[in-house]
Amino acid sequence: MQAFQITEKEKTRFTKIPKPTVKEGEVLVRIKKAGYCGSDLNSFRGLNPLVSYPVIPGHELSGIVEEIGANVPSEIKLGGQVAIMPQTACGKCASCRNKRFNACQFNETLGVQRDGGLTEYLAVPWEKLIADDSLSLTQLALIEPLAVGFHAAKRGQVKTKQNIVVIGCGVIGLGAIAGSKAFGGKVIAIDIADDKLEKARIAGATYTVNSSIENVPERINEFTKGFGADVVIEAVGLPLTYNLAIDIVGFTGCVVYIGYSAKPVSFHTKLFVLKEIDIRGSRGSEPEDFKNVMKAVKAGAVNPEDIVSHTFDFNEADKAIELWSADPSKVTKVVISL
Repeated sequence: MQAFQITEKEKTRFTKIPKPTVKEGEVLVRIKKAGYCGSDLNSFRGLNPLVSYPVIPGHELSGIVEEIGANVPSEIKLGGQVAIMPQTACGKCASCRNKRFNACQFNETLGVQRDGGLTEYLAVPWEKLIADDSLSLTQLALIEPLAVGFHAAKRGQVKTKQNIVVIGCGVIGLGAIAGSKAFGGKVIAIDIADDKLEKARIAGATYTVNSSIENVPERINEFTKGFGADVVIEAVGLPLTYNLAIDIVGFTGCVVYIGYSAKPVSFHTKLFVLKEIDIRGSRGSEPEDFKNVMKAVKAGAVNPEDIVSHTFDFNEADKAIELWSADPSKVTKVVISL
């Protein structure tokens, strides 16, 4: 069967690999849609330390059930549509013992530590599938990145009427906006690009701030009547935005970091103590987050298709990632159709 590989920094190829066989408890999925993620872009650019080449990218996936192995529940049906949860859990590490499987110490994510979904078929444990025939295949594929944002909102324990600031309006940031809105928060979105801020409004932001031309702390004070944000979700991963989150969160507020910086971050820790803030990381997502996103999509609160900026056929997967790498500012989400 056909597969698309990143073979080394800025080098790709289409190649043939064996079609997977289905084992007990597994389902063969014919992949139909795959979204490119920032981790795929970093793999292409040679900046992903978790990747060994060659690697098949792709972990934002949907498809059609082609074959069902033994001992798979009846909820998984031949010909049915499924979204794929891309992470593994060892079941033995500290995270797994605490039932936080999304943060497994030994996780292997599709397209990162193991080959991903830019291929014709994947054999997947049935527990990693969410079956749904009511959404489009594109919507199903993009549940995953939105679920990462929903998980961050959950980590921030967003509550009704709280002021939530989301820094960064890429796809995961948009998920954090939609998740915060779904949990009842009033969202202020920050980005440097007006087109992304427009998508933030569509995703549920009440206010937007273009940080390239506006004074962010002043605007946050204005929107929050001087109290600062109850929760700040950082979805960029730069030293500047890491520090900005601390500056604009209110006293006794919470900062949630999704993005991680490739460079060291220096903090003046005075505000950690004076504000008595909670600082939390957020990694991946859980099945509950997938289900919360799907509820929001079905309720019309957010539509994953609204965040798609480019669509390519599978035979143009190389052109798609080259385009994104050449000018990331013009790309919100790339979807590959197989």
